[in-house]
Amino acid sequence: MVALILLIVILGVLIFVHELGHYLTAKNRGAYVYEFALGMGPKIFSFKRKKETGDPTEYSLRAFPIGGFCAIAGEVDENDGGDVKLKKSDYMCNKKIWERCLILIAGVTMNFITGFLILFISGLIWGSIEQTSVIGQAPEGYPIQEAGIEVGDKVISIDGKKAGTWDKITLLLMLEHEDTEYVFKIKKQDGSIKDYTVVPIEQVDEEGNTTKVFGIGQDSERHRGIGSALKYAFVKSGSILSSMATIIGSLFTGKLSLDALSGPVGVYSVVGEAAKTSVESVLYLMAYLSLNLGFINILPFPACDGGRVLFLIIEAIRKKKMNPKVEGIINSVGFILLMLLMLVITIKDIFKLF
Repeated sequence: MVALILLIVILGVLIFVHELGHYLTAKNRGAYVYEFALGMGPKIFSFKRKKETGDPTEYSLRAFPIGGFCAIAGEVDENDGGDVKLKKSDYMCNKKIWERCLILIAGVTMNFITGFLILFISGLIWGSIEQTSVIGQAPEGYPIQEAGIEVGDKVISIDGKKAGTWDKITLLLMLEHEDTEYVFKIKKQDGSIKDYTVVPIEQVDEEGNTTKVFGIGQDSERHRGIGSALKYAFVKSGSILSSMATIIGSLFTGKLSLDALSGPVGVYSVVGEAAKTSVESVLYLMAYLSLNLGFINILPFPACDGGRVLFLIIEAIRKKKMNPKVEGIINSVGFILLMLLMLVITIKDIFKLF
């Protein structure tokens, strides 16, 4: 129950922040906002500010904590909802292209800022671990040490793919690999650069799952201070986003299967484990999810904010607006595909529980 409540709170905050970005930017650019809602489904509670404020927006809390929305007039055209008589300039679709882009990317921008701030605060409170790819642990008897790689050496790349952070190293070692050998390009402590061939040990657990063991780890020393916290937030944010890009690319190339992805059920399990560990773990998970939400939403895929920005770019090139019906159909198809993907991932997550 604690994990479920925590998951609802985390997702609620991240969705609120995302929609707040759309809301504030739409208001700033003079677009009319019908409703700002947290949650989906029937309304539980709603209100409007006093008329003296000049704010016509309805603020509501809805029954199901699985999303939220900011209903802006004219997101597609002047016939997309609302029975209020508005001026032409109140509709988002009549704003300049750059203004519409600004409104659309404001949500993901807020998610990126939120993720960064959480990491910064976490670094201030608990300190931060070095994120660069300097090897902090290489125990004897394991492949990394036996190959000749030492503590203090820095990993430049693995099989030709850049590995500037520990997140990237972990991800590259997790991807499907054509053979048993991994080529590590290493910068030695004396500045020289050498290649090392590493053959991991394969361990099989009781359930028959195979794990590759390299015997490599990062330094666990924690660094304190504002400077270290800022560096940690910048590097970690960039590392998470870079890893997300690699994951998306690997899904298309087949180097990563859908089993590696998690839906609501998988995230629920992770939240439960994080809650048992520490507040720091919960905050890190929140930052990670915030950055992931922003990254996924900015992809140029129909139904995502990035897909709608893509339509605006096409409009700017053609110097002609997209047909609202065509755009609506494309976004609907994209939404259905995303829901089907989420369903498949959720079913896989459920099977993993048993």
